[in-house]
Amino acid sequence: MKEFHHISQADCAEVVEGPAPAALPIVRYKTANIDGVEVFYREAGPVGAPVLLLLHGFPTSSHMFRNLIPVLAKRYHVIAPDYPGFGQSGVPDRSAFAYTFANLATIIDKLTVLLGAMKYSMYLMDYGAPIGYRLALAHPDRIQALVIQNGNAYDEGIAGAFWDPFKAYWADGSQASREALARFVTLETTRLHYMDGMSDIARVSPDSWMIDQALLDRPGIRDIHLDLFHDYGSNVALYPEFQAFFRRCKPPALILWGKNDPIFPEAGAHPYLRDLPRAELHVLDTGHYALEDKFNAMVPLIGDFLERNSWGRYRS
Repeated sequence: MKEFHHISQADCAEVVEGPAPAALPIVRYKTANIDGVEVFYREAGPVGAPVLLLLHGFPTSSHMFRNLIPVLAKRYHVIAPDYPGFGQSGVPDRSAFAYTFANLATIIDKLTVLLGAMKYSMYLMDYGAPIGYRLALAHPDRIQALVIQNGNAYDEGIAGAFWDPFKAYWADGSQASREALARFVTLETTRLHYMDGMSDIARVSPDSWMIDQALLDRPGIRDIHLDLFHDYGSNVALYPEFQAFFRRCKPPALILWGKNDPIFPEAGAHPYLRDLPRAELHVLDTGHYALEDKFNAMVPLIGDFLERNSWGRYRS
């Protein structure tokens, strides 16, 4: 017969006693008025710590950093904005606000000044790369370190067939070429952005692409993104200047790349080492939104890199 033992209240207290789990930092959700545009941003972490600016990709928003922010905010003052027309930021009319990467970078630049972030490291993903590199060209002295995740700055990264319809639009600017890109703002494509090339699709929350698509489906948003698709060619024209910044300023860089990304393939990762030979490159078995299924692998790499670079440069 199985023997049962009485457990006293004292025994229970002894079992549960021990150090309480550390509380995650509080994330605050704020807006700032920049040149008449309401810019939404997530902010967390101690004031006075090194600043980390998280710059999101397409078609998402600062929501892509929802899990990363509380982890990094234990050590860093984290700022993650939504660009105008994205996420929870305002959507100025196209007749009053030109949706170009230069204008998006200007808005983010003014936000950093408003928030007193005069030196910062940057996490750059997809659209975040050309926006962040424009900030670096304007203020190279402000950049402490770079975490680059599937964020391109080389012709090798836009050499595949995926980019052919975009290049056609850059070349002719025609309505036909514009309409050929409309499929890139549909639910089917948004879902593929998240699912293609992932090593563990069970880790990818469908909430992510459903939230993105709900925001894409708002009135007027489609044309805003088609405008930005056309203007992406202006980023390619700046690639030589971005690369010159790398060679001249030699920022510490951690490159994390999903090797199965159908948009920015692995071929775009390796050229960084030509201009930043001391950069740390990790190619991961994942796709475009690497944080969705490789979060556990990426966080230690990011934390170790920033500890060695951002804190060291901050103290000096």
